[in-house]
Amino acid sequence: MTNALSVQVCIMGAGPVGGTLACRLASGGVSVALIDRAELPPMENPAFDGRAYAIAAGSRALLEDAGLWDVLDVPPFPIRDIRVSDGRIGRPASRLHLHFDHREAGDEPRPFGWMVEARSLRKALNARLPVQPGLHVFAPATAVTERSDDGALVRLQDGTDIRCQLIIAAEGRNSSLREQAGIPLTRIPYHQTAIVCAVAHERPHNGLALEHFLPAGPFATLPMGASIDAEPNGSEHVSAIVWTERTRDAARFMALDDTRFAREIGRRLGPHLGGIRTVGRRWSYPLSAMIAHRYVDRRLALAGDAAHGIHPIAGQGLNLGFRDGIALTGLIADAAQSGADVGGEALLSAYQRVRRSDNLLMFAMTDSLDRLFSTDRRMIRTARDLGIHAVDRLAPVKRMFMRRAMGIAGE
Repeated sequence: MTNALSVQVCIMGAGPVGGTLACRLASGGVSVALIDRAELPPMENPAFDGRAYAIAAGSRALLEDAGLWDVLDVPPFPIRDIRVSDGRIGRPASRLHLHFDHREAGDEPRPFGWMVEARSLRKALNARLPVQPGLHVFAPATAVTERSDDGALVRLQDGTDIRCQLIIAAEGRNSSLREQAGIPLTRIPYHQTAIVCAVAHERPHNGLALEHFLPAGPFATLPMGASIDAEPNGSEHVSAIVWTERTRDAARFMALDDTRFAREIGRRLGPHLGGIRTVGRRWSYPLSAMIAHRYVDRRLALAGDAAHGIHPIAGQGLNLGFRDGIALTGLIADAAQSGADVGGEALLSAYQRVRRSDNLLMFAMTDSLDRLFSTDRRMIRTARDLGIHAVDRLAPVKRMFMRRAMGIAGE
């Protein structure tokens, strides 16, 4: 027996971007079906695992409007300052550094962003998705889609037919919907691996994030709040680590015992946080960049990693997906309110025009930064140190960088 359902928007992928999009649209009165191949992760009682998201200031509004921000069970921790430095492993950082103070970014001081534990956001989504009126969740579920000028049909394996006006592909970098639509990609391999973990340390971080450029790639520390379960007695001072390493060496570091692994982190981090020890799990991810040549097709819009993926050098990957969501939910809400077609050509063209240029700029900028800083050539090192110092002394340029990092460059 076939079950029939009619909604305005169908979202494929219930990850952070797809799930947040679904909650935001439904909270605005748009009927939504959310589909994912996998069962929603059972994270009601997860252990601390060291993973966290840097949510830029401009992305917070999307999480608030989606009803997620206020139900995060681990309070987000503000990033108040960012320091950019250059150096070599085991040596002090160059004195020609760049320091961003959130009080200099605008007339109304606000943090650059907040660190949100990955488990906390997943738990908020799991709590919100089943109770949001107008939102239908199918997970795990497999689907076949048909798109035409008049609308779209999503057929689930259990016999459910879902008719909608727009399909949003938010299934990640290996998007099958993008592939089916024949949308080409530009890919850039980096031959680097990101090692992600967390450390507890003796001294407070005071809300300071550090981006330290080393020959193998950037090494970042991001301030997290105190954790009650990172260790048996809790950890008062905790920071997230995103360590970019050459792929040929990353496996060797991942295989080290905790003592030697912490020692390698300390060689790159320096002594300013005092003694450190690793907490939670370690994770590793191969790094590459990709961007879709277009973000739309008939009755289809790409969002998040289905549309773009960038180097983590600026911590903007998830935020670009959230900015896709801000633009797309705004256009859909306006169309729905006026009675227009929420999957029509006009809306899709507007979405591509607004988002692809911003994402393309960040794609090019992060790629250029990685190429500039992931080298140990003396002349290049000298030039980039002078460039860092120059930006630190040029207030208008520095402010522009700060506002773009916060995701409020258009304000």
